[in-house]
Amino acid sequence: MATMENHLAARHIQNFSEAASLEKHWGYVDRAVPCTNDAGSCAYLDQVYGSHDLSMVYSGILWAIIGGLLLLWTIARRVFPSPRADEVPSGAVDAERAAKTISRRSRVRMTAESLIRRYLLPDSVRSIFGRTTRLQVLILAVLAAYLLIFSFTGIVYQTWITPIKNSPGLHNTRTSLGPWSDRVGVLAYALTPLSVMLSSRESILSLLTGLPYQSFNFLHRWLGYIIVVQASLHTIGWTIVEVKLYQPQPKVAQEWIVQLYIIWGVVAQILVLLLFALSTPWGIRLTGYEFFRKSHYVLAMVYIGACWGHWVNLQCFMIPGLAIWALDRGIRLLRTALIHYQYLPDGSMGFKAAHASLTHFPDSEHGDVVRMDFKHPQDPWKVGQHFYLCFAESSVWQSHPFTPLNLPKVQDGLVSHSYIFRAKKGETKKVAALAEKKLSAAPSATTPLILSGCYGESTVDHLTPDVNILCVAGGTGITYVLPVLLGLAEQPVVKDRKIQLVWAIRKKDDTRWIEKELNTIRKAAKAHKIQVHIYVTREASSKSPSISDDMSEKDDMAVKEARLPSSAVSVNGVRSESSIDVQKIGGQGFDRHPDLDKLIQEFVEGTVRGSTTVYASGPGSMISDLRRIIASCNSGTKVWQGNERYDVRLVCDDRLEW
Repeated sequence: MATMENHLAARHIQNFSEAASLEKHWGYVDRAVPCTNDAGSCAYLDQVYGSHDLSMVYSGILWAIIGGLLLLWTIARRVFPSPRADEVPSGAVDAERAAKTISRRSRVRMTAESLIRRYLLPDSVRSIFGRTTRLQVLILAVLAAYLLIFSFTGIVYQTWITPIKNSPGLHNTRTSLGPWSDRVGVLAYALTPLSVMLSSRESILSLLTGLPYQSFNFLHRWLGYIIVVQASLHTIGWTIVEVKLYQPQPKVAQEWIVQLYIIWGVVAQILVLLLFALSTPWGIRLTGYEFFRKSHYVLAMVYIGACWGHWVNLQCFMIPGLAIWALDRGIRLLRTALIHYQYLPDGSMGFKAAHASLTHFPDSEHGDVVRMDFKHPQDPWKVGQHFYLCFAESSVWQSHPFTPLNLPKVQDGLVSHSYIFRAKKGETKKVAALAEKKLSAAPSATTPLILSGCYGESTVDHLTPDVNILCVAGGTGITYVLPVLLGLAEQPVVKDRKIQLVWAIRKKDDTRWIEKELNTIRKAAKAHKIQVHIYVTREASSKSPSISDDMSEKDDMAVKEARLPSSAVSVNGVRSESSIDVQKIGGQGFDRHPDLDKLIQEFVEGTVRGSTTVYASGPGSMISDLRRIIASCNSGTKVWQGNERYDVRLVCDDRLEW
């Protein structure tokens, strides 16, 4: 502290030896009072300290607003709770009676949510913000507006020409650039713990809001961009002051740049620019996602340490950032340890990996698909949650998020896990090659896994009997929506409820990934009125006026090879009366995707009563289309009038935004 005071004494020409007392200023060095310098220097110091005090006030107001909004959100979740499926008594359910009860209790909440989805659900300026909803961009805009306004408010914009002691003929030009540079620097410090909080997997924000941690990724990224801009402006501003406006030069600049707190400031500036470069889409593509992730963790903490070294007086913002980061990492390790602390074969207790059996589905054109199945002693997760899996035989330094495609059931103390993924590049490609190698040498093979989780929130708690369900998936995105359907198949039948699955796959044989689960849905389809539409986007229909019936029989044989009952399927693009409808809509060498506009509009218009929830997982373009379509299906006015058909919710897997 004393060293920094000496540095600032020279910089702000304070005379501590003649001071009658020291005036405390939170987040800044003490001020020597009374001021014994010339009038211009004293006026400048008044501005420096007054502006800094306002900076701390504005930072406090920002955090008070954030805390207040979180408190209001938490209270609103209790005052206007969403109906829960587990509140409905078991047994046969009258959906009409349940709908009336929910309507009386939740009309205000449902109307507000429908209005928000109508106008704020679609993507906003995709060329700049990516596949992000208007709501997220609006929140960012409000935050940016606050920071912009209070970066300039309360500063007296003036210039002071002050003499330099023992340097006749020279003078210092002191302007409001210094206080303004300090203002944006303080705001950058104040945003740091918020940025760390938004990035946490063990998220405090998720506990308070009920939103999954990945929902905050967009705000974390753009808040980081704002901090980069603030830090850069702070650095540029003080560089101009010390290198240009203060005299004599180059003596002042040379003495300034070698001070320890300035060296730490330069280190922090380099680190924040490096963090920015590596977090861009181009940086991630160049270095790989895993390098970005690991380097981001390390560089961010070193950056916080450098900020602490640059201005120790603002450690009030650095300590929470470090604490949140350490808590997040500690809880992750603890949860992994608790999952894998098991009985070993020799009867002792220790760390034991899960061993998954492998099934390999070769696909040289689009990437092989691997299915993993295993059982592990642990508590069951909730539908919609996911785990991070580390493939120990490939690399213990990487883990990837995967959603279980099965229901979380405990049997004899063990919970079954089933996953599928497509090998693209990096770790998944290595695991697929490993599976192929092992299965070529033996009829069965396993690989050790290390689990971390579970993460995310339940996606089915709100599924009361009056809610209609439409599941839309592309490729391996079926893992996100499949547990919803499997859970519904085990629940009591609900009169007039509409349930449908739309699954787009490249080839008909891709249905083999989830053969067992599809058969389970098929068996329950008649009682629950579950409609399954599978669209094959890379294969053309073999049924046409010029094709003989013999060809149709060959198609039936092909379906049997996929191990789906041929009586339950139509492969000719003609809808049958059966529960599973497979349509080939593509062609050789090109994709043709299902018409989501038509499918969703027909589904919503075809509901008898109640609201609709659309579960979706697949390519980013599909999610963007669904946001636009579902927004158009919502109408707050009609919901307020009691027509719940126009209360349409989208629940999607949005872990990847690029």
